[in-house]
Amino acid sequence: MAWHDGTVTAPLTPPHQPNPHDPWQAPPSGSHLAPAYVSPDDPDTATELRQAAVVVALLALTGIALGLLWLWLAPRVPLVSDGSAVFLENSEGEEAIGAAGTFVLLAAGFGLASAAAVFWRLRRGGVFVVVGLALGGVLGSLVAWRVGVWLGPSSDVVARAREVGKGVAFDAPLELHGVAAAVLVWSIVAMGAHLALTGVFGPREAEPEWGGAGWSTSDGGPGAS
Repeated sequence: MAWHDGTVTAPLTPPHQPNPHDPWQAPPSGSHLAPAYVSPDDPDTATELRQAAVVVALLALTGIALGLLWLWLAPRVPLVSDGSAVFLENSEGEEAIGAAGTFVLLAAGFGLASAAAVFWRLRRGGVFVVVGLALGGVLGSLVAWRVGVWLGPSSDVVARAREVGKGVAFDAPLELHGVAAAVLVWSIVAMGAHLALTGVFGPREAEPEWGGAGWSTSDGGPGAS
């Protein structure tokens, strides 16, 4: 709006004052964005780090149980000596592959169980807990591998062949072929299962309440009640 005297036109709104109808106008003084919603049950970083450390330690110890189960369930590879050399008793046997497959299946089962336990106990755990779950799975698998090899048949095949004598079958050392891949199974399965559980049963954050067009004011501006 403007007034005219024939030659001069002047705006009614002083130039130093913004147009009140401008959609890009800055919010009134004293206005502020509504704070993001944060649940009081969410742990802080220090708490998450402690929880992650506990998860790593527990899973590493659980690897002992995995190693014992692997030693118990893995098929044995029979060897036999002719007095001068040691051979496979059954050259077409698949026991060696079966031992690695048994370890992988057991590790996958332990991954599912550990993911369920961590989710049930630390449902609001953050990224550090998931990292602890992954690292603990790797350490647990390494512990299981070494426990199975250590408690299994002797790795000194020559001495064992001499001990049992010529033509007598004995068990080969327990071996894990493809160690680099096998020790990752626990972690991969655990992280996948934990992600699925979080997506289906995880806590839902409440939607923050926005006043008006998103401004919460202290001077009666938009969003004031």
